[in-house]
Amino acid sequence: MRAFIFPGQGSQSVGMGVALAAASPHAREVFGEVDDALGQNLFRLMSEGPADELTLTENAQPAIMANAIAVLRVLEKEGGVRLAEKADFVAGHSLGEYTALCAAGAFDLATAARLLRLRGQAMQAAVPLGEGAMAALLGVDLEKAQTIADAAADSILAEGGPQLVSTVANDNDPSQVVISGHRQAIERAVALAKEMGAKRALLLPVSAPFHCPLMQPAAEAMENALLDADLRAPLVPVYANVDAVAIADPGAIRVALVQQVTGMVRWRESVLAMQDAGVSDFVELGGKVLGPMVKRIAPDATTTSVVTMDDIEALVARL
Repeated sequence: MRAFIFPGQGSQSVGMGVALAAASPHAREVFGEVDDALGQNLFRLMSEGPADELTLTENAQPAIMANAIAVLRVLEKEGGVRLAEKADFVAGHSLGEYTALCAAGAFDLATAARLLRLRGQAMQAAVPLGEGAMAALLGVDLEKAQTIADAAADSILAEGGPQLVSTVANDNDPSQVVISGHRQAIERAVALAKEMGAKRALLLPVSAPFHCPLMQPAAEAMENALLDADLRAPLVPVYANVDAVAIADPGAIRVALVQQVTGMVRWRESVLAMQDAGVSDFVELGGKVLGPMVKRIAPDATTTSVVTMDDIEALVARL
């Protein structure tokens, strides 16, 4: 069995999609549709930068989605590979869940682009700039990462400080967990991490503390937006980040997408659940980020990352 998987924020880079657009009119078509939906020349920003503007959450999220869908469109239109025939499940990391749903026909491309633009804006607006932070803890598992996050918040409280949010945001793989919350608490966690068993801890260059309770205003914004969005049952089930369970009912998908804003991305559990369901072949479209994570979670699985025209042609030959 096979799953098509889609990357999340952090996989953006200036120049993304340029070579594919030069090689395929179907890729150019995708980027044009997204530009039209957003009323913005996002593809020019993807092509030329500047990097700091592309990295803004409201730009990065639709850009990463557009790049992955462009790969899929070329795969389907020029390679004759239909997702519904070659994939048993789809999944995506954080914003990649929207890409996965678009790829599986639950959202059309314009809807996915507009939802991700709103999601990025709402997540950025939920916490004043500078008040939140995220950090990657390397060499620790989920339980140890949460212990470190809790210890940081508790130590500040014991010193007479405020009760701060410090919690796990992304359970990426057995050796990489991301924490999120108030900046003071996350910085304290980074300082404590090594003495508590982490190999390394580093603050991430993000503009907001994603996937933690501080994102509640963004969750409410997405709940309203998703009520109005045209959402259909996907062609294949999607593994939801929030509970690592395969779902296909539009109502359940709406709930999962709202909960995902404040909830932990259970990527490690999702990969294990897909493996338990029989998936042994993971195909990442639009990035080279998730494949290595999958290998650390499920070493015996086959992983393929598809970004370029050469990658697409190689995948077509294999499938």
